[in-house]
Amino acid sequence: MIEGVLEVANKRLDMIAPCGLDCSKCDIYRAKSEPETMQRILDWFKRERNIDLKPEQVACQGCLGDRSAHWSADCDILRCSADKRGLTSCSSCDEFPCVRLESFASHGPKYAAALERLRGMKKGKSVG
Repeated sequence: MIEGVLEVANKRLDMIAPCGLDCSKCDIYRAKSEPETMQRILDWFKRERNIDLKPEQVACQGCLGDRSAHWSADCDILRCSADKRGLTSCSSCDEFPCVRLESFASHGPKYAAALERLRGMKKGKSVG
């Protein structure tokens, strides 16, 4: 146990989002401790969205962290699992996998891998 958080296959479970993504690999999550990542994010927002973000605006404690400091607190999957059902993982839901998760997984390899991570969690396999 590390600070009361179960660690499985070197993954802290509080870093696995309800959707199965690994928050510890997210650029927004890592930006505060990685200046190069922060600058890449700030540059992207300026170039692609014409938005001048300040570094203090780029913050997230992970999907299971403080929602007031969450990058995308309005995420449909997060709202469904945490707010509506009181779950920390979609793998705990009676409706898993739902249409919303299947659609999410179709958006690319990292999303498909997230769904597979959840399937593994459902079967009691390690989170890795």
